[in-house]
Amino acid sequence: MPGLAYHGGMPKPADILSDPIRDFLAEPHIASVATIDPDGSPRQTVVWYRLDPDGRVLLNGRMPRRWCTNLARDRRVAISVVDGEDPYRWIGLAGVVEEIDDSRPRAQDDIVALAHRYHPDGPGEDSIAAFRSQSRVTFRIRVTGIHEHLED
Repeated sequence: MPGLAYHGGMPKPADILSDPIRDFLAEPHIASVATIDPDGSPRQTVVWYRLDPDGRVLLNGRMPRRWCTNLARDRRVAISVVDGEDPYRWIGLAGVVEEIDDSRPRAQDDIVALAHRYHPDGPGEDSIAAFRSQSRVTFRIRVTGIHEHLED
């Protein structure tokens, strides 16, 4: 397309996440998740996430939110994680849902664990009670590509 230029390195396969990428993803940044609606339109949402020791990204959502139903139907996903202190530091991840856990107790435990990650002083009792009453689902994403801007 005329007038458009790509700036930055090309995405690379994610056989192994480098230590700087793992360190960045270990911090409780907010992620933007892009999924595909049934008509092919892109859809984005902002979510909490966690990088698991096996290199997969854990996402948890409330059913029947559109992004959750999209991921259950089409397992392709793009995730952007931006440093809130320096928005020019960010990582883009391409991935595929490898595991869906819709076991209510397990998915509720996952969101409570994420709440503690993002609120280290402890989430409020009302928040935990709300999470425990919701129908939730956990997705584990295998990273298939990385586009990082940590040093630029």
